[in-house]
Amino acid sequence: MMQNVHLAPETDEDDLYSGYNDYNPTYDTEELENDTAFQQAVRTSHGRRPPITAKIPNTAATRPIATGYGSKTSLTSSLGRPMTGAIQDGVTRPMTAVRAAGFTKAALRGSAFDPLGQSRGPAPPLEAKNEDSPEEKIRQLEKKVNELVEESCIANSCGDLKLALEKAKDAGRKERVLVRQREQVTTPENINLDLTYSVLFNLASQYSANEMYAEALNTYQVIVKNKMFSNAGRLKVNMGNIYLKQRNYSKAIKFYRMALDQIPSVHKEMRIKIMQNIGVTFIKTGQYSDAINSFEHIMSMAPNLKVGFNLILSYFAVGDREKMKKAFQKLIAVPLEIDEDDKYISPSDDPHTNLVIEAIKNDHLRQMERERKAMAEKYIMTAAKLIAPVIETSFAIGYDWCVEVVKASQYVELANDLEINKAITYLRQKDFNQAVETLKMFEKKDSRVKSAAATNLSFLYYLENEFTQANSYADLAVNSDRYNPSALTNKGNTVFANGDYEKAAEFYKEALRNDSSCTEALYNIGLTYKKLNRLDEALDCFLKLHAILRNSAQVLYQIANVYEIMEDPNQSIEWLMQLISVVPTDSRALSKLGELYDNEGDKSQAFQYYYESYRYFPSNIEVIEWLGAYYIDTQFCEKAIKYFERAALIQPTQVKWQLMVASCYRRSGNYQKALDTYKEIHRKFPENVECLRFLVRLCTDIGLKEVQEYATKLKRLEKMKEIREQRIKSGRESSGSSRSKREGSAGSDSGQNSSSSSKGERLSAKLRSLPGTNEPYESSSNKEIDASYVDPLGPQTERPKTAAKKRIDEDDFADEELGDDLLPE
Repeated sequence: MMQNVHLAPETDEDDLYSGYNDYNPTYDTEELENDTAFQQAVRTSHGRRPPITAKIPNTAATRPIATGYGSKTSLTSSLGRPMTGAIQDGVTRPMTAVRAAGFTKAALRGSAFDPLGQSRGPAPPLEAKNEDSPEEKIRQLEKKVNELVEESCIANSCGDLKLALEKAKDAGRKERVLVRQREQVTTPENINLDLTYSVLFNLASQYSANEMYAEALNTYQVIVKNKMFSNAGRLKVNMGNIYLKQRNYSKAIKFYRMALDQIPSVHKEMRIKIMQNIGVTFIKTGQYSDAINSFEHIMSMAPNLKVGFNLILSYFAVGDREKMKKAFQKLIAVPLEIDEDDKYISPSDDPHTNLVIEAIKNDHLRQMERERKAMAEKYIMTAAKLIAPVIETSFAIGYDWCVEVVKASQYVELANDLEINKAITYLRQKDFNQAVETLKMFEKKDSRVKSAAATNLSFLYYLENEFTQANSYADLAVNSDRYNPSALTNKGNTVFANGDYEKAAEFYKEALRNDSSCTEALYNIGLTYKKLNRLDEALDCFLKLHAILRNSAQVLYQIANVYEIMEDPNQSIEWLMQLISVVPTDSRALSKLGELYDNEGDKSQAFQYYYESYRYFPSNIEVIEWLGAYYIDTQFCEKAIKYFERAALIQPTQVKWQLMVASCYRRSGNYQKALDTYKEIHRKFPENVECLRFLVRLCTDIGLKEVQEYATKLKRLEKMKEIREQRIKSGRESSGSSRSKREGSAGSDSGQNSSSSSKGERLSAKLRSLPGTNEPYESSSNKEIDASYVDPLGPQTERPKTAAKKRIDEDDFADEELGDDLLPE
């Protein structure tokens, strides 16, 4: 291998310039591909070793390489190139960085191969921290303060405001201790101002969250007045917010403006928000012109929906029609900055693309976009409903202008909703014909709008008891949109009105399958099951509905009514008690409770609830009747007089109430007042036999001379009564002989019906059968008055709720106005 190496010997002094033209094949790079030894070295780890560099200078000057066996030999490369430091031809060249890791002279002395130095044993232990040192104590205390601030913020985010305030106070106390310790150890310049700022700011925020506004303002003042805190001036916005909550509007505006002056113009978004707060504060103070200036400036710089809506409110307050129109157009032009719905429709059948679209179709960003769009639609709809009646000579023209503006904007789909709101406005004005005409315009629109309009038309015709028209429009609504729960509910209502309860239940069930939150359908199913006498299923429906609508008076009453039908008065009373906790002034619910306690024999509780019912609604004849009977039963006839006088005022043509007043005077011993009352009754009802009988008796007992006059009138009336009865009897006999046998049997049936109906009027019959001449006055006991109760909802209770009717019906617990929530969105 050494035959290709040519070195000039040291003893060659003859030719100093010999060998310069000799060619060294080591530098022949063209033949490297054919050099077998070189290629083998490249393929092995020998060829991939890093180059050897000298780390310690002058340590390998004239030293040959030593092997593991202690021999000193010269090595050559695979190409015959001399190794650094090798001895060739008796000449030793200087070595340059040939010391390999682990190869030292220690190998010659028999030491083991230990390149990692493991024979030296384990490393010495780390120096222990001195926990008693002041620096370590300060670090631990600072760490504890940071932890308390974090815990306070977490508690606030979880809604535990009290715990958050306690943690913030604890952090403040420990931070003051930390400052004192740091001042003792180091110079004041080394105090951690950022930690102090964060502790004070968190404490002020927690005070504000707990509505401790005075403490919050004091804490903010500490931060703002400290010149060492940079950018503390912007906290005056928070102070302005606190003054706004305290309704100290002048100070709120002052601090907002101070914060605005201290925030540089580069923070554009922050400045706009502060100006928006200033505008809202001006609205609260009634300074609409100043509010308009603020909002106009914001809309010119960075328009947004809230500011646009507030600008419309301000112009509405000052009554500027033209400016309202311009502000509405600015509101419509505010960019939403959301993606179109077409982005979430797959353009191809690529499974990867479909998976991506499916993943982003309902992610948080998409939900935020939906919320922003819903908020924009809400502002636009509210603004249109607000300004439409005032921007033109009539609200119809105003609505038409708003619809045209909306159609030319990015909110085209809102135009139809505005038209429906126009129909609702007609309903509020009791102009049903115009409402119907407006809704009929949607019959040729797309299916969604057509279904909504047909649903509302069905609802209107149903309220007017035009069930044929209601049924036809309900069919149109269902055919336009089979998955519209309101349309299915209205269709079920029309079937319910025709008495086909089984079919009505099917429509209600289908509405619930399409929308499980359709409470109207669930309520109507309960009514249907009650009609079908499937009380357990009806009760189950109403209990489910109660879990959804916890404070619905209708649902609570229906549950109580079902328990009453199931003959469980205790449960019925319990649910009625819940009902009056929701509507404590409902007279019919109170009277129903009184009836149940009366049936249970608890007269004192019954009197309490009947009296409360009378106090809230003193015109209920049944309640007045029961209270009067109760006082007669307890021998307080003079107290019963005012109730029967109230009944006489309500029903002045009914003589029985005035007779009861006179009877109470008799029972209480005030015969002169009783006589005057009977004379007044005789003057109003001269043909009343009972009144004349009592007049005769009273005049006889007192010894008055008018007794003969009244006795003559009584005899004449009795004789006329006998003649009348004979004529009626003869007329019946003659007509009965001419009738057929079948008609006779029908007549007997009607007689039975009349007797059964008269049974329900047992009070009137017993009041007319007053005691005879020889009977004592006390024979007319309180048992002659039957304090019966009428279902507080009446037949209307069983009428199903329309799809749009979400509140108590007109004949239920309270009178309701027709509102926006009566028509589906």
